[in-house]
Amino acid sequence: MTSPAFAETAEQTANAFGVREAILNISLSPSGDQIAYVAPAGPSTEAVFVIDLTSGGKPKPIIKFDEENAELRDCDWATETRLVCEVTGILASGSTPVGFSRMFAIGTDGTGAKLLTQRQSFRSLGFRQNGGDVIALDLEGDENKILMTREWVKENTMNTRLANDEEGLGVDKVDVETGRRTKLERPDEGAVAYIADQNGKVRIKVRQPTEAGGMLSSRRLFYFRKPGESSWELLSKVEVDSQSYQGLYPVAVDSDKNVAYAFASRGGFEALYTIPLAEDGEPELVASRKDADIDRLIRIGRDRRVVGASYATERRSNIYFDPGLEKLANGLNKALPGKPLITIIGASSDESKLMLIASSDIDPGMTYLYNQSTRRLEPLLPLRNYMADRQMAEMKPVTFPAGDGTEVPGYLTLPVGTDGKNLPAIVLPHGGPSARDEWGFDWLVQFFAARGYAVLQPNYRGSSGYGSEWFGKNGFQAWKTAIGDVNDAGRWLVSQGVADPDRLAIVGWSYGGYAALQSQVLDADLYKAVVAIAPVADLRQLRDEAMRYTSGRLVADFIGEGPHVGQGSPARNVDAFKAPVLLFHGDLDLNVDVNQSRVMYDKLKDAGKPVKYTEFENVAHSLDESKVRADMLAEIDAFLSANLTK
Repeated sequence: MTSPAFAETAEQTANAFGVREAILNISLSPSGDQIAYVAPAGPSTEAVFVIDLTSGGKPKPIIKFDEENAELRDCDWATETRLVCEVTGILASGSTPVGFSRMFAIGTDGTGAKLLTQRQSFRSLGFRQNGGDVIALDLEGDENKILMTREWVKENTMNTRLANDEEGLGVDKVDVETGRRTKLERPDEGAVAYIADQNGKVRIKVRQPTEAGGMLSSRRLFYFRKPGESSWELLSKVEVDSQSYQGLYPVAVDSDKNVAYAFASRGGFEALYTIPLAEDGEPELVASRKDADIDRLIRIGRDRRVVGASYATERRSNIYFDPGLEKLANGLNKALPGKPLITIIGASSDESKLMLIASSDIDPGMTYLYNQSTRRLEPLLPLRNYMADRQMAEMKPVTFPAGDGTEVPGYLTLPVGTDGKNLPAIVLPHGGPSARDEWGFDWLVQFFAARGYAVLQPNYRGSSGYGSEWFGKNGFQAWKTAIGDVNDAGRWLVSQGVADPDRLAIVGWSYGGYAALQSQVLDADLYKAVVAIAPVADLRQLRDEAMRYTSGRLVADFIGEGPHVGQGSPARNVDAFKAPVLLFHGDLDLNVDVNQSRVMYDKLKDAGKPVKYTEFENVAHSLDESKVRADMLAEIDAFLSANLTK
């Protein structure tokens, strides 16, 4: 082990933790004999590598991607010799950035690249944002074929009879060798998704029609097909807003049982059900808890077979429906006792070989290949190989009392080699707000711990995962409750002797950045420094910005109307601020418009408050570039060092 990391210079530590993961995405071939992975090939460049596991070969690069404002996200195996990859990016269209995706296939030798997204015609009357989603990799009797959704865009029909006059989302059968496509499902203007079963048959269509003004409605309709039939029948209706829903929400199909797996509320907590894909089918409870939401499916194999479900209390736990996998998971937990988070991420076609990731709070993660025939477990690639010899700080579940006596859960990380007393400390509220922090490796937390800070991550009321009562009216409409919990996290650190009250700061990203700023409105004396990364600053402005997109009405409903909109906007309450503020934002942020930080900076500056703002050019919400993140971490460290003084 190296000496404690906070003995390094800030620049060295920032460079170590700011760099992107060594493995961005990894997948296993149908035979289980090859892996493909996406890895950084520069600060903002990605490359795809293939390894033949049977020969112990070295990684072979097959393609490098360095397009500006776009990122190679993932690659999966369509066949043993062809990969299907997705690129996502942001188009700077005037003052409104627009996201897009594109799909392509490529041979494992780097040849024969084919664009799988339908090309944009010069006659198109709109921009095709959605490049398609792969909904089935294995089709019965159709070698080299996959199922992909396709966004249809109307074309100008002047002087031609060949222009397309259809629009909406459909499904095509696509040949990954030639790129040729066959229309399988006609485009539907109201469709937003399709779900195929493990045999490659489209069984569910999801519709969310638009209302007047082109805004998405708050109702999502799920239709199903009986086996061998082509007509659609209504399965369920769901009321949605921008970050939650009410009703049975189907997410997967099991054709052997002829059921759909669906999430729905039970006793105030999200539970998992099956719904028969038949007339008047009654839902059947599969998994539920009285203390946490069942919020994820566990799926393996190329057909994405559902084998279990998952939930998070203090740590994430898995429920396996397959007795064999449950026994295997228990065995792997014993074989890797120091890495209690084990996730199956891939499987060969016959599931004889499984690829998994094992990680923990102090281990960024290692990928493994498990052979079920030989019961052999062998390591493949670490997710962050450059951190192999670095000692990490342990993350411990804690609870602390809110002002009204409610016990709020969270995670406390203390620097290595300290007694955990009278430390400089950071409260780090998560984004969302419809999200939660979980136990596990967190590069931002580990950076602060490496620099000597205690870090507390509160799962304040308004967080998801703890049921509808905990979620309440959400972190915007009930901001006083959420931000009150965040501030009580800081007070608890002081009361426990962990934090030096003169060296207590708050740092947040997205909604967490909003919470960091709004904490000043409730108690300007608590935190001595405020760092907000890509924050919401003005709720009224957030509503207006959302109206540029089809989800605008849903976002507006989530924020709501009333006095809380003004009272809950830090940019409208800058007179309350006492602590110095440091702001960061990327100018291609699709989640939170960059103007939120620009307005916040101007308001604070005009009010004579200490504030500094760094804006990153051509960078999205996640600031997912190594140099950008390293520069940001170094600047935060300098800011905190300057303002958290005795």
